[in-house]
Formats: sequence, structure tokens, C-alpha cells
Amino acid sequence: MHDIRAIRDNPAAFDAAMARRGLSPMSSEILAIDEARRAAITAAETAQADRNAASRDVGKAKAGGDEAEFNRLRALMSEKKDEIARLEEEAKARDAELTAILEGLPNLPAADVPDGADEEDNEELHRRGTPRRFDFAPLEHFDIPAVKPGMDFETAAKLSGSRFVLLSGAVARLHRALAQFMLDIHTLENGLTEVNAPVLVRDDTLYGTGQLPKFGDDSYQTTNGWWLIPTSEVSLTNIVNNVVVEESYLPRRYTAHSLCFRSEAGSAGRDTAGMLRQHQFEKVEMVSVTHPDASDDEQLRMLACAEGILDRLNIPYRTVKLCTGDMGFGATRTFDIEAWLPGQNTYREISSVSTCGDFQARRMNARFKPSEGGKPEFVHTLNGSGLAVGRCLIAVLENGQEADGSVTLPEALHPWLGGKTRIDADGVLA
Repeated sequence: MHDIRAIRDNPAAFDAAMARRGLSPMSSEILAIDEARRAAITAAETAQADRNAASRDVGKAKAGGDEAEFNRLRALMSEKKDEIARLEEEAKARDAELTAILEGLPNLPAADVPDGADEEDNEELHRRGTPRRFDFAPLEHFDIPAVKPGMDFETAAKLSGSRFVLLSGAVARLHRALAQFMLDIHTLENGLTEVNAPVLVRDDTLYGTGQLPKFGDDSYQTTNGWWLIPTSEVSLTNIVNNVVVEESYLPRRYTAHSLCFRSEAGSAGRDTAGMLRQHQFEKVEMVSVTHPDASDDEQLRMLACAEGILDRLNIPYRTVKLCTGDMGFGATRTFDIEAWLPGQNTYREISSVSTCGDFQARRMNARFKPSEGGKPEFVHTLNGSGLAVGRCLIAVLENGQEADGSVTLPEALHPWLGGKTRIDADGVLA
């Protein structure tokens, strides 16, 4: 949510930022509604003051026997009551109109975010690791002989439809090991607090992180009104929903491994093969709640945490800064980490690490008390995948595949796999 005072103070800067997001200037429309709202509030307050004065004087008129003045004041009080009700209703309508516009506008991009229309305009920051040279044509994950027995799309389609997968045996074990590996690294080494949070949430929870009202079609809603989370960013960030904390409480760093659900409403025909884009998937999420002065450094810290997982797994990757046209609704800056998938001969997103500034905090009314006194201020919120478990599974399988159909597993995972080092060509951990 945007600060209306900032728009009033510098409408040209607001319009320029929206233009970078590909939107037309809107400050004039916003400020006209804001002015009408404020005028109605001021008029209502004036009418209330007039009514209060008449209320004080009506008794005097009656006591003094001035029947005409008494009747005039009573009529004035009735008139002002109706006027106040009308003005308050007008102010309420203008406030709703203003809120509807502001809540539908994306966050302002940070100054260092590159301008651009889509992923082609993203800025590559660095590459780590060298893609392996195969002496055979590498396969996509679902075609690797070692994987086929444990990755069943046909049975999943029978159970649930398209964009689901049934994992079993060694592949299911590897998937679980990856999630546990990520959680242990983040909690034991990276200083994050593990949380087991609900995956069913209320409307205001999705609203707080920006999924509602604009992106309701991207999520699933139950018949009794709960929403299935698209990521545990929703649950973790809303821990501070409508809370005022002490400055010493910050930063708060959370991580959670959860099921995630997305309808993929806008992805018809995209990535239909394999398990790259599913309706149900798992992620290890990271969320930080920080002091405004610390959020930029915190984003780099979170990026290093996510990159560190791929470093340990020896998965080549590249990190890019998203341009204005590719950045998500609530982000003011986003770094994407893209893992190398030899089966596709390309890099694919495996993590997004975003800072939202106070954009989500304003929607949630999440604030902190400055230690030196003064009014509560809005916190800053950040989120990032640490990592997407299914996509990490794909990267491990494709990068570790061998000519005989087996998969060599990263050494870093061996302790989480009971010392097993590979999946043989028959799909058995060995």
C-alpha cells in the first residue's frame, strides 16, 4: 500500500515511478479523490461543531423562554445531524475509492532497479559454478532412468488432474532430504527461526502480503472462505500483522518448509512437461522483518543464504536483478537465482529474494516503537525462497545424471540420505 502523504508531497516522483512500472500517471486522479475525501471530513467536523454549539445553546433558549430561538436551534440541530451523516458517508465512499486505487498499484521500484519490459531486460550480477560437460546428451529430469520409477505423473493425473506429481521411493526420499538439508542450514548456520505455520489463512492475511484483492485468481479458496497459501511468505510475514513491536525486537528472521498451492491461472501451456510448474509444491521460505535502515543489507544477507544452498550442492547458477517489468507486485527490488538445468540447456529460476520496503507493512499495519522515542514507524519486510524444493530436486537430478542412467548425488546431502551417494539406474538409493 502506498503512503498518500508521499504522493501529496511529490506527485511527480510517484508518477515517474509508476511509469517505470509501465503505468500511466495517476497522481492527479488520486489527489482529486483525496482532496474530496479530506474536504468531506473537514465539512463534517465543521457541521459537528455547529451542532455541538446549537446543543449547548438550546437549553439556554428554552430556559429564557425564547421559543423562536429554541425552535430555530432544534431545527438547526436536526439539519446538522443530517448534514453530518451525508458528509461522513461521502468521506467513507471517497476513502473506499482511494483505497481501492492504492491497493491495486504495485510497489515503487528502487532507484537501482533496471528499467525494462520483461526477463530479457534483467541485469545479470554474477555466475557461480561451471556447467558440467557431458559425454552424452543430458536428459530432462523426468526422462532419466533412475528417476522414472519414482516420478509418476499418470497416477497423479488420475488422482488430481494435470500439474501434479506422485513421488515415491528414492526420489521422494531425496525430495525430503533436500528440504531437511535446507532447514538445517538456515536454522543452525544462518540464524533463522524455524516456524511451522498454517497453510490455510484468512482474507486479511492474503491481503497483508498483497495477494488480495488483485491476484485472487492465482490462489485456491476453500468453500468456507479459507485460502491455501501460495507460499509461506504469507503466513510468516503476517506474524507481525497489526502489531507494534519494540525496536529491539528487530530483526526477526523466519524460515518454514511448507506445502504451497498456486492455480497457475496465467500459465496455460507453459512448462507442462515434468514437475517444473505444479499446482502443489514445496518450498523452504525465508522471511525477515527489519528496521527500515537495515532492509537493503538484509536482502543481500538473504540472497547469500539462498545462494549458499546451491554452492553446497554444487549446482551452477546465475543471479540476476529483475527489471521493472519482470518484478513482482509487492517488491521494490528482487534478485532471482537461476539454477543450471542441463536437460533444458538453460538456467531456470529456483529462488526470488525480494525486499518490499514498507509496502506490506502498511497493508498489515505492522510497526515498531523507535528506541529513542517518537511515533511508531512501519517495519520493512523481505522474503525469499531458500529454496524451491521441487526445482532444487530437478537441478540435483539433471546435474548428477550419468551415462548409465544413474544419478550421482551431491556430497553435501549424504548425511541426510543415511550415507547413500547415488540413485542407481533402477531407481534405488545406493
